[in-house]
This record gives sequence, C-alpha cells and structure tokens, in this order.
Amino acid sequence: MTAVLEIAGLQKTYRSRKGTRRALDGFDMTVEAGQVHGFLGPNGSGKTTTLRTLLGLIRPNGGRMAILGREVPENLAEVAGQVGAIVESPQFFANFSAQDTLSLLAEAGGVRKERVVAVLELVGLRDRAKDRVKTYSLGMKQRLAVASALLKEPRLLILDEPANGLDPGGIREMRTLMRTLAESGMTVVLSSHILGEIQLICDSVTIISAGRRVAAGSVADVLASHTSASVKVRLEPGVDLRTAVELLRANGAQVTVDHDHFTVGNAGNPAQITRILAEREIYVSELSPVAADLESVFLQLTGTAPVEGQNRQVDESAGATAVGGWGQ
Repeated sequence: MTAVLEIAGLQKTYRSRKGTRRALDGFDMTVEAGQVHGFLGPNGSGKTTTLRTLLGLIRPNGGRMAILGREVPENLAEVAGQVGAIVESPQFFANFSAQDTLSLLAEAGGVRKERVVAVLELVGLRDRAKDRVKTYSLGMKQRLAVASALLKEPRLLILDEPANGLDPGGIREMRTLMRTLAESGMTVVLSSHILGEIQLICDSVTIISAGRRVAAGSVADVLASHTSASVKVRLEPGVDLRTAVELLRANGAQVTVDHDHFTVGNAGNPAQITRILAEREIYVSELSPVAADLESVFLQLTGTAPVEGQNRQVDESAGATAVGGWGQ
C-alpha cells in the first residue's frame, strides 16, 4: 500500500518563563491510502500539535513530514488543494447560512458550485442549508465544518473530533460517511475521544502519549498485542460469591465483584480457578475471557488506566491481592 501521510522523528518544543516543554518528542506516524486511520491520545499528548504542524500552522523543531509523497511544509502549497482538514473548533459567520458559507469557500477555492449542494447532502444539512448558522446546534456546526473540508474532494481528509456535539444517530451517520469516503478512495485521519466509535470505524490506529508514539497498526493487531488476562467467572445458582472470592484471593488472585459474577484480573492459567474452587465443591457455570477493547488498551498505554476494581463492588474484607505464583 502507498503511504499518504508519513511523519518521522517529529519534534516540537515550547519555551516559556516556566521552562521548556516538549510537545512532540520524536513522534512517528504512517497512514496508508484508502484507510480510515484513528489518531488517539489524551489531552496534552501532542495530538493537536501534530495536526497543526502537519498543516503548516506550527513550525517543528525537527523531524520529517510528507503528504502524498511530498515533503512538508516546504511543498505544502503543492498538496494543500488535495487536503481537507478540521483542526479544533471551526468558526463561521453567525449571520450567514450554510449555503452562503460554503458558496463563498467554493468560490475562493475555485471549486464548482455544484459541489456545495453535494456536500450539504453528504452531511445531512440539505433541509437547513438556507438557515443562519447562529440557529445551528453544536452538532450541526460540526456537520458544516465537515462539509467545508469535503468541498475540494480531497485525497486526504483530516478530522479533529468530527462527532463533537452529535447525538447517537448523528454519530452513526458520521461513521457511515467516513466509511463511504474511504471506500471511494479517500484517506481519512480521524481524531476522536469516542474510542468505541474508533474501534468500529477505523482500519488502523496510532496512539500518542507524551509526544511519542506508543502503539500503531491495524486495530486488530493493536488489540491482539494487548490481550487481556482477565476472565469472567459465574458460579452455579445459589452459591455464595463471597466464599469463592475469599478462596481465590487467599491463593493470590486479583478479584473484582459484580452483582452476579466476578472477574479475575491475573488469570494466566484459568484452569487453576476451576481446580481451586472444585476442591471446595464450588462449581463454575461460566468461565470466559474478557476481550481487550480499544478503550482499555488506550488507558493502559497512556498511563490513565483506572485502579483495579474502580467503579465496581469490591469485597475488601477478603484477604490479599496478587502474590507470586498465581496463574503460573
């Protein structure tokens, strides 16, 4: 596959009275043609700085960037007409309609007028095209921003939080639009905090933390490389969970309890769970692996994972947590 976007060793340092801060510290990213690529990172990770640097809005301190095979920012003027982008919150003239706004942008960019009608249809604003932007909800303004980025029929589309302000139906429509664009040959780079959507829509992802890449690859590969060692355990009806939990914790298991089952978080050898319980005539009716999802992998890689058992009912009266030897 051909790389539409390449970033290697990107560096950006900010200096202030408080000292020096490295927003980007040798960051790398590659996006192949025709993909929907998720660009993920917590607040302050360098995600927006990367996008702004790529688009020539910030000057980097080092590294290499290329769009459509052309080095940028040196050759940005040559490829700008093939790139559509939304970075951070878009701003529009409140008293203009969506149609007026897009018509002005089309005229300034040398885009045929028929394209205005087409993009309004694509983002679901056709029926509100003549209403003033000040009457729009946040989600509708976000749709208008996406429409403006699509005017030039770009080969590369960069969207920063395009689902911001959308209701569940709107998010699903945006998901469908992104997939349709990719199937037509467009490459989409999508930044979002809605990680469940990223997992559904994206072919590949790059995760950034503290200015560095911490994971990259297809969604399936990233998830597979961080397979959860947790298993969900459900007992036969009528069995007291407390007894089973105490027994497993006494053997070094990390256990979190829900109302009708519990999860063992360090189950390297799940058969050990059934053996320990069966010795006390406690029998398991369900023992199933807890599949890793993109949200849990993201939290783990970026150092923002919740404490084990957080937001769950945990029986703290029952013995120790993990000790050496469990799951071996």
